[in-house]
Amino acid sequence: MIKCIAIDMDGTLLNEHHVVSELNKEAVEFAQSKGIEVVIATGRSYHEAKYALDEVGIKCPIICVNGAEVRSISGESVYASPISPDVTLKIMKVLDESKAYYELYTADGTYSKDYEQALIIIMDIFMSPNLKVNYEETLAEAKKRFENGLIHLVDDFQPIVKEMNKPVYKLISFSFDQNVLKDLMERLKSIDGIALSSSGKENIEINSIDAQKGIALTEFVKQRGITLQETMAIGDNFNDVSMFTQVGRAVAMGNAPEDVKKHSHFITEANSDDGVGKEILRVLER
Repeated sequence: MIKCIAIDMDGTLLNEHHVVSELNKEAVEFAQSKGIEVVIATGRSYHEAKYALDEVGIKCPIICVNGAEVRSISGESVYASPISPDVTLKIMKVLDESKAYYELYTADGTYSKDYEQALIIIMDIFMSPNLKVNYEETLAEAKKRFENGLIHLVDDFQPIVKEMNKPVYKLISFSFDQNVLKDLMERLKSIDGIALSSSGKENIEINSIDAQKGIALTEFVKQRGITLQETMAIGDNFNDVSMFTQVGRAVAMGNAPEDVKKHSHFITEANSDDGVGKEILRVLER
């Protein structure tokens, strides 16, 4: 019997228009009405995740930035696993030397040094699981991230880490050049204490080794007296695999890469076809 459902956002709960569909919202609320614990598990920052949920009125706990932070329904931070400042600086040195674009995810949002590149990375995150999306619509949605203060532009990341002492939960690096990413991945592997994953073929996501969706979900259900065997996880990309390998029911989206699907027990419809809602209602036999 399923007692907890963990759901990824981009490419999963969110459709090709980057919103929660009516069926997905209905299914989430139906599960909650049955006493099932629904938790979002996303690579997004808390503020970006909450923004999408608020648009449709969904209220639930959020495992954010790939498991680096867990927030309660009220927004209280109940768990955090940031990257230490010295390790963050080591990562930044590698990224700076590669000339790759990257962002910092902190407790108070995301920081970027380049507006145009930031738009590109948001577009990549939005479009990689949705090959038939409308470009102009996606660009407008990306620009909203700045307009609503979800991404902060700065000239230099060093003061954030050294002087402002902001906990860094994640760095995400982006490149269209697969050779750059491959080289980066190899160089980053030499840094102890970090976990490397990806939410799209053009990015590398860097977290603390203790900040993974699967680890955060394990602790989340334990605190609620729920077993992982009683937990279902739904996702579409490589940063969801750490959940898939832990839970009793791992569900990959129809739009997930084949290498992600092979880690799942079941495959549901694509995010553009209400795959999350249909899977929840199937399991609950409504």
